[in-house]
Order: sequence, then structure tokens, then C-alpha cells
Amino acid sequence: FDSKTYQNDKNINGSALGPDWSFDLLIKGSNEGSRQALVEYKAEVKNIVYKKDISAEIIQEKGDWPVYVELTNGNCYGCDFIISATGVLPSVEIFTKNNNFELGADGGLKVNDKMETNIQDVYAAGDACSASWDLAPHWFQMRLWSQALQMGDYAARSMFSAVNGHPISLDFCFEMFAHITKFFNYKVILLGNYDAKGLGNDYELLIRCTEGVEYVKIVIYHGRVQGALFIGGTDLEETFENLILNQIDVSPYGENLINPDIDIEDYFD
Repeated sequence: FDSKTYQNDKNINGSALGPDWSFDLLIKGSNEGSRQALVEYKAEVKNIVYKKDISAEIIQEKGDWPVYVELTNGNCYGCDFIISATGVLPSVEIFTKNNNFELGADGGLKVNDKMETNIQDVYAAGDACSASWDLAPHWFQMRLWSQALQMGDYAARSMFSAVNGHPISLDFCFEMFAHITKFFNYKVILLGNYDAKGLGNDYELLIRCTEGVEYVKIVIYHGRVQGALFIGGTDLEETFENLILNQIDVSPYGENLINPDIDIEDYFD
């Protein structure tokens, strides 16, 4: 994009990995027509074939593309390029070279509950670090832009406290995992142990789905809410955030916990 196409004079801050960085930019592609996203369900990439290795029949059928991707369901698509996104790994080689940093199991720089590494006066945050303190039951590290922002803010306050000799307590944002984003223009909220990781088979899922409107999933373990996933405008996030943190026994309520005809927010208030 060209800086001259800014829609206003506000400074643009933040990582390109976050969804908010482009809100104030005029980003325009060469295609003036509308585009539609196609989602292939229950399929994996079977093969990636370059144009020079593809048959003339497929080129005639699918069009002339630089590369083609074949899926396990038999479908084949021509592409300008292919993006494979499978996660994030810490990129810390530039720091570990000639320095005796302790590393976590995932390869990040080990940090304590003040974001300090094992080397004095050196702090780390975000994707580069590996949280190595005693984690809260409903918080875990996931290398997301939102966590990087929280860690960076807390690391700055920790440094300020160290310089000025002030005590600092672990920030409340590390009490429970929370992430908000958008997917196909639906609001998506992840809270706590939303995927029931580490709970074995002894957990219960409460699910409410209204096609094209909302999706609600609540993870309950031994009668207490451990995590939640909300897609769409459910307005349930604050209530279930409190239920996760307070660990109230909700077993008496059963499926009424997500009954749309019951104002669960007022009940627990």
C-alpha cells in the first residue's frame, strides 16, 4: 500500500498479525469485483503440482495457473500461490548466539512471572518468550498478537518497577486465557480451556447452535465451567468469564445454562 492512501492522519501501530492494524488503511486490490471464500470441509492437501508438471487437460479444465493443489476429496484448484499456516515458532537465534539464555521446551526464552530471563536486566515477551512460572489453571500461552500485546505491556511495567524499586504483582490478564477475533465477519471469543485440553474424557460439552447466527460451546469438568467458545453476537462472554474464574458449581442447571429463553446473566448477577 502507499502511505498517501491513508484515510486519516492517525498513526498506524501494531503487528501485521493482528486484525486491527489495517482498519485505518485504504488497501485495494486489482480485482474490482466481489470475491467469495470457499471452505473445503473434511479434506487435506494430497498433492501440490507446478504448472510444468500438470497435464494439458487439467490446465484446460481449471485454467492456466502457476501452481495447482489437489485435495483428498478429489477436488483440484489452480492458485497464484499457496500459504501454509500451521502455527508459530519462537525466532530467538539472534539472541541465543553467544548468550547463555535458558530456553523452554518450545524453544522460547524462559521468563519468570516478571517477564525476566535468566540473564539480569534482560526481559522477553510475546512470541520470543516461554512462560515458565506456575501458570493459573485457566491460562496457557498461545502465540497470538493479543497475548504478545499483554506480555509486552506487563514487561514494560516490570522493568519500570525494577528500576524504581517498586513491587509488582502478576497481571490479571494471566488469570484466564482470553482471545477475541473475527472469522468471516463473525465475532469469535475463546475463554479458558475452550478445547478441553488435558481434561481426558471426563468432561461435558454444552453446545447451542443457530445456523448462520451463533455457536456456543461450554466445557464443564466436575460440575464447573472450564472454558467456552462463542461465535456470533451471543453476549455471554462476561457471564462465563466470571463462571470460569469463580468456579461455581453449575451442575444443578444442566442444559439450562445455555438455554436462550433464560437470562443467565441476570441469574448469576
